[in-house]
Amino acid sequence: MRSKATFWKTLIIGVAVIGLLSSCMSFPSERVSASRHPNLAEAQTFVQNAINKLSAAQMANEFDMNGHAGRAIQLLNQAYAEIKLAAEAANRQ
Repeated sequence: MRSKATFWKTLIIGVAVIGLLSSCMSFPSERVSASRHPNLAEAQTFVQNAINKLSAAQMANEFDMNGHAGRAIQLLNQAYAEIKLAAEAANRQ
């Protein structure tokens, strides 16, 4: 059985990560238009699904992944934004 300190530490980390992820996980203004760029929009969907799976893995493992899952989420957020920039570049051509 876990100690109270471990429980509270896990709870606090969990709440902090969920708050951070929720702020990073919605990209309403950065969503690629599926009608103009269906492949890029689908790529964004795949990236978002990967972020969701990593978040679930973090919670299942009590965030004990030495920060690697969090770093992967950061990189996926960058990829999501780059996909939007790719669509904007295509729109200018």
